[in-house]
Amino acid sequence: MAKIIAISNQKGGVGKTTTAVNLAACLAEFGMSVLLVDIDPQGNATSGLGVEKNRDTANTYRLLIGECSVKDAIAPTAFPGLFIIPSTVDLAGAEAELLSADNREYILRDALSEVRDRYDYIIIDCPPSLNVLVLNGLCAADSMICPLQCEFYALEGLSQLLETVEMVRTRLNDNLSFGGILFTMFDGRTRLSAQVIQNVQQTLNEHIFRTVIPRSVRLSEAPSYGEPITKYDSRSAGAEAYRNFAREILSGDGKRIRSRKKKIFR
Repeated sequence: MAKIIAISNQKGGVGKTTTAVNLAACLAEFGMSVLLVDIDPQGNATSGLGVEKNRDTANTYRLLIGECSVKDAIAPTAFPGLFIIPSTVDLAGAEAELLSADNREYILRDALSEVRDRYDYIIIDCPPSLNVLVLNGLCAADSMICPLQCEFYALEGLSQLLETVEMVRTRLNDNLSFGGILFTMFDGRTRLSAQVIQNVQQTLNEHIFRTVIPRSVRLSEAPSYGEPITKYDSRSAGAEAYRNFAREILSGDGKRIRSRKKKIFR
C-alpha cells in the first residue's frame, strides 16, 4: 500500500517541483515503485521527466473531470520504477469545472485508491497556490512536505500553509500529517541561508529534515533535459542531497533501500 506524499507551498520558485521530481526519482533508484502525480497546470514535473504534455491523451485534467480512468492516465517514464500522471495547461480550467462537482475535494483521493496497492510511494506535485487542486492533493495525501527556500521571505505565507493543513486535517482528511520542512536553495557562501534555517528552527515547532538542498546550477539545468538530477549529473551535490532526503523518507517510514538488478543511473 503506497504512502502518499503531497509536496506543497503556495509560494512559487521554492524548489517544489524540483523536490517532487527528484524525490520520486531517488525513491525509484532505491528500488521503490513510485507514481508521480502532476496536478500543477504548468506541468513542470511532467516535462522534468521528459514526458510529453499531450492534451489529446489521458492526463490529470481528464482524470479530475471524469473523462478517463486513473489506470489510463498513468504513463511510464524513461526511468524504471517511476511512473507519472502527466499534466497539461488544460488543468488551469479544472477549478471552475469542479465547483459544481460532488465531493470535489476527494476526486483525486478516490481515483488513486484504485491503484494505491501497486506502488510503494505516490508523490503529488501541487501548484503554488491554495485552491481546489491543492485541496485535492492534500485530501489524497497521508502527509505534506513543504520545501522552503533559504531566502529572506522564507517564512512569508508559511503560517497560512500550516493553517490550511490543519484545516484540511480537521474538516476533510484526518489522516493528513505535516511531514516536515525541507530547506532548499541553500548557499553556503552567505550568512543569510544559515540565518534563515536558524530562524525557522527557533520559530516553528515543526519537523525539519536534516537534509538541506544546495543552490545548484546542475539542479536548474536538469529539467531542460527532461531528466532528474540523479540521471543528469549523478555525482553532483544536488543528486547526493536528494538521495539523502529520500533516505530520510525511507528511514522514517521504516523501509529499507532495495537495489535494482539493472543499473539505471550512471
